[in-house]
Amino acid sequence: MEAPKIIEHEIGGVRSDALRFGLHGVKSDIVGSHPLESAYQSATARQEDIKRKVLANTYGSAFPLKMDFDRKILSRFQRPPGAIPSSMLGFEAMTGALEDFGVEDYLNDPRDSETYRPADTHHGMEVRLGLSKGPIHPTFI
Repeated sequence: MEAPKIIEHEIGGVRSDALRFGLHGVKSDIVGSHPLESAYQSATARQEDIKRKVLANTYGSAFPLKMDFDRKILSRFQRPPGAIPSSMLGFEAMTGALEDFGVEDYLNDPRDSETYRPADTHHGMEVRLGLSKGPIHPTFI
């Protein structure tokens, strides 16, 4: 019996596409995040864990599970990649991110920059459907 004549290939098998995203930097793989950033992330995780325990003690063990289901549902609701970004208003309201005052609030929206490249809609849908790897689009040139 003859083996089937199929050329095995993997769509998006290359980890970083240099033509789409530029050359890959090694520094991000070697150097970890800033110590303050890692401390902030661990404190946020610890604070969220304490909040979950308080809610479980107050309202029962099903309430934090319901909140997790709601968070997963709201975090998956997005527009297709393109010119109009997803606002994720429901997710921000649930997590309390509406009260956060970020850099884009007082400096400028990064999408208004001259070096911002608009999203490639086709590549964004390929990433979302699992046909390609990598970020949906490179943010800046």
